[in-house]
Amino acid sequence: MEKGKFADYAIREGNVKWNDSIKRQKELYDREDELRSPFYRDYNHIFNCMAFRRLKHKTQVFFATHNDHICTRMEHVNHVMSISYDISSYLGLNTDLTLAIAIGHDIGHAPFGHAGETILRNLAEKYLEDNFWHEKNGLRFADKYETLQDPYGNEENLNLTYAVRDGIISHCGEIKERSLKPRDNVIDLYSITKPNEYSPFTWEGCVVKISDKIAFIGRDIEDAIMLKVLSKRNIIELYKIIENDINIKISDINNTVIIHNFLIDLCRHSDPLNGLRFSEKYLILIDHLKKFCYSYI
Repeated sequence: MEKGKFADYAIREGNVKWNDSIKRQKELYDREDELRSPFYRDYNHIFNCMAFRRLKHKTQVFFATHNDHICTRMEHVNHVMSISYDISSYLGLNTDLTLAIAIGHDIGHAPFGHAGETILRNLAEKYLEDNFWHEKNGLRFADKYETLQDPYGNEENLNLTYAVRDGIISHCGEIKERSLKPRDNVIDLYSITKPNEYSPFTWEGCVVKISDKIAFIGRDIEDAIMLKVLSKRNIIELYKIIENDINIKISDINNTVIIHNFLIDLCRHSDPLNGLRFSEKYLILIDHLKKFCYSYI
């Protein structure tokens, strides 16, 4: 594998997208002794906001208040941060940007997981003639509702950079494309009308989008096994799918192995010309796992 093959496309000074990527809705206070990059400042803003703190009480897939070992929305966000950091670091992209997008990608998620989102969507369509989707709600939270105190004690909105705001609203993990590439143009993010309408503006945003899917494939299946949602027969069927598609022995299959193999496959087969992509056998595996898991989870 070739390390750093996306380095020329990382959102850093000198990149043609740099100035657009670091734009904020209004000027942000500055310090003479500021140590952080613009994107790491965004990371800190999201980390300290109330919307991020509330994720610890929100469901990822399974609602299990009496089991501390079941993944919450906050833990899922940490998985996405870890996976996207590994990928962006190896490919030579801006890890500060991927961390900022990843930590903020689900701040607009509803309680009770995807079922809660479906209920809110139905209510919004019925009573408000509007559409609820958590990616857009996350952007709304960051721009309009969440506040932090500045050094002078003033309550201000998060005022994130364009690249991070774009990554939040563009992160939908239901990737249908054979490969994923960023779009070229800056758009009004509030003109986006549905999930997955546009690719992210940056390669870093694309990495978070695909990391969201990898995190689901690894961690949520582990919870299904722990909670015995999957019977022994189901688990054997699941493991045979994995074994047949990527030639891993059933005895060697666990969460670490699954995620590691997805990371290696993505980094090996991705390049700036063809985009972020998995090999054909991993695309087949993703389809099989989704169909299998959605039947039970």
